[in-house]
Amino acid sequence: MREISVATVQMKPELGQMEDNLIKMSEFIARVATEQPVDLIVFPELITTGYEVGPRFPQLAQRVPGPTVNLIAQRASEFGVHVAFGMVSKEKVESILYNTAILVGPDGDLIGQYHKVHLRGEERLAFRPGYRLNSFETAFGTVGMMIGWDLAFPEVARSMVLEGTELVVVCANWEQPHADEWRVYMLARAYENAVFVAAANRVGEEPSYTFFGQSGIVGPRGKVYASVDEPTEGYAVAHIDLDEVRQHREETQILQCRQPTAYRAVVRKY
Repeated sequence: MREISVATVQMKPELGQMEDNLIKMSEFIARVATEQPVDLIVFPELITTGYEVGPRFPQLAQRVPGPTVNLIAQRASEFGVHVAFGMVSKEKVESILYNTAILVGPDGDLIGQYHKVHLRGEERLAFRPGYRLNSFETAFGTVGMMIGWDLAFPEVARSMVLEGTELVVVCANWEQPHADEWRVYMLARAYENAVFVAAANRVGEEPSYTFFGQSGIVGPRGKVYASVDEPTEGYAVAHIDLDEVRQHREETQILQCRQPTAYRAVVRKY
């Protein structure tokens, strides 16, 4: 058995206030890790800045690794946990920005980063879309990462699962009135791929959006292990056994059919 504990944090960031948001993230890491043993803590998308920052994104963007990643990695090391979170990142060319998810390990190391592939609405004005779907090896298993609207596309989760992903981490900023879609997509991605999904969605209001939360952890058989049902700050935590992924796939043979050549080519393109 490969039993781990996963927590999804439901947090309200202050718009454009990186220092305040990093302090709150640090407090959540300390709170979650001291209230029970935990292996992975997941934060929402763009949690260091908020969503509607617009023209200020270039000033708030950081390289990876950089000050923000180093700070969260230090907190992860202090409490011996993995931490996934969303931020705005930049490359060496200052004008190239990405909506990014970061995964750091319990030794304070940067395990990986993922750039959001499926940008939505005004995100296209601020960010360049990513072009690669990544899975990362951790001490407990293989983790795939997606951000927000990526969850709506079945190909994203399936392509990562075909590369060995056992746990899909979702950092999100899903807004009203799309709560029903959020719940359906979480369950569908877990059920159709026989994979665990740990999804953290933010709460709070910004000028144009109200975010509803409903963060949670779903198992490969569609079971909801834990969730935060109210639109308030807090977290959901669940104890899961990653061996259940292999067992369920063997029982259902859900991934045993051969993919058509054309489909495999599309998957590899990401």
